[in-house]
Order: sequence, then structure tokens, then C-alpha cells
Amino acid sequence: MPKNKVTIIGAGMVGSTAAFSLINSDITDCLALIDINEKLAASQVMDLEHSVPFLGYTDVKVGNYDDLKDSRVVVITCGAAQKDGETRLDLLQKNSQIIKGLMPVIFKKNPNIIVIIVTNPVDILTNIAIKMFPKKKNQIFGSGTVLDTARFRHLLGEKIGVNPKSIHAYIVGEHGDSEVPLWSTATVGNTPLDAFKKISASEKKIIFNQAKNAAYAIIEGKQATYYAIAAGIAKLVKAVLFDKKTVYPVSHLLEGEYGLKGVCLSMPAVIGAGGVTKKVNVSITAQEKKLLQKSAAKLIEAENNLK
Repeated sequence: MPKNKVTIIGAGMVGSTAAFSLINSDITDCLALIDINEKLAASQVMDLEHSVPFLGYTDVKVGNYDDLKDSRVVVITCGAAQKDGETRLDLLQKNSQIIKGLMPVIFKKNPNIIVIIVTNPVDILTNIAIKMFPKKKNQIFGSGTVLDTARFRHLLGEKIGVNPKSIHAYIVGEHGDSEVPLWSTATVGNTPLDAFKKISASEKKIIFNQAKNAAYAIIEGKQATYYAIAAGIAKLVKAVLFDKKTVYPVSHLLEGEYGLKGVCLSMPAVIGAGGVTKKVNVSITAQEKKLLQKSAAKLIEAENNLK
């Protein structure tokens, strides 16, 4: 039985690129790809298999739901993709039905599996999944603003001339148009951002808008975003497989924090073998809290309007 097996449901651009990132990271013994389009899954697997001699040894296979039985992690990337001019919330109707169909199958096959939801709108889909299986709330989380945060740090790094890995700055809330930049907690090394380099309010606004709207720009140019999110998925999977206890801004259930309850959105959390192993209580300003609550209200309204 493989020790570090991962199943990916959805063999499109995000799922297949995530698979490539996992192979490149050399952290999985076995990787199963499931897709409703079996020909697509078979073609992706063949192409991925041919990368193995150059990268980490991984048994890559066309999967089915029985592969969930001995998988430690399942990554859900299937569903309708965001098209040019669409918001992530526009995908809710179709993709919510997919999640509702998948979750019982996943936990019937493997009650202990960690579920990482990437399909958009990721926050609402994560909430739907947790409502279906409330006792497994820590085993289910969404990729959330991991990607938005990476974009944010990249842009900040360019602005101040520092490796983004040395910048601790988060985008939280919805993975979408109402997301919130936590300027108050941003640090370079252990130094507050404003003490390291003063950035004007107008410059901050430009940086945040570039991070927030990056997906729209990329989708307009090449129909989809997949490289960066795939790299993020590989990091999240690694944190689970090796119990790394790494802090990431993932979409998870809030239970009274920041005055919010019964909604999933991104705030920093510790990710390890059990999924969300601990929440990080971030000290945010009154204005940031207000924006976070506004973001949550938007998600709650969208979910309540779901037919």
C-alpha cells in the first residue's frame, strides 16, 4: 500500500498541472487522476508518466473512486472553470451540485481522508462540504487565498526589492472580489512593512488591485490560471503528507472568530496531517475586521440565494 498517495478529481488544466507540481516536488508515491472525460484523464496520465524519469519517482495512474480508499489526500479541481468576464461566484450553481455529489462518495470510501477543495467559488463550496459533514470540519479546507497571497507577496517583493519568501503579508476573506489585504500585519523579516519601507496609500491600492484582479488579466490572455495555483496545491498537500504544521491562508470554517460564524473564508491556519490543526488568531484593525465581515456577508448571501 502506498504511503503518500494523492487522488486528484478533475484532470483539466488545474488538476493536471497540480499533478505535475506534485511529481516535480517528489512527495507522492502514487498519484491517481479521475475525470468524467476518461480519454482526457488517460492522455494527461500518459504525458505525466513521461515526465517521471526527469523528476521524482511517482506511480501515476488513471484513477477511479476506489483510489480514495488508500489515499491520504484528495484534491478537488473539477467543475466549470471561470471564463473571461465571469466572477468566481458565477460558477456557484453548477459547481455546488458537483460538490454535493462528490462528498458522500469521498467519505464513504475513506472516512479519514483530507479534502482540499480548489474548485470555485472555493469558499462557498468548502462551506457546503462542511455542512454536509460537520464532524469532519478540520479534514475539509479550501485553497482559499493561498494564490492571492502569493500574488500579493510577489508584487510587494517587486516594489521593495525583497525576496517574497521573506515577506509575511496576507490577503484574507473571500477568494474573489471582496477579499481583504492585511496591511496592518505585513512584515519584512520581523519588521513591520511601513517601518521597512514606506508605501503610500495610492501605491498600496495599486498593488492590492493588481493582486486581486490578476486572475481576470490572465484569463483574458490565456483562458485559465493554473501554474501558480498548482504550486500552491503542492505546498498544501506536502503540509498534510509530512505534517509540516505550516501556516497558510486557507478557506476554513469560522466559529465566532472576528464576529463571524457558520461561514468559510480564508484566514491563516496551521496545516498538518489532520488538515486544519490550529487556527491563527490574527490581530487585525477595526477597518480590516469590518471589510472581512463585509466579505463574509457577500458569501453568505450568495449561498443563501443558491437554488
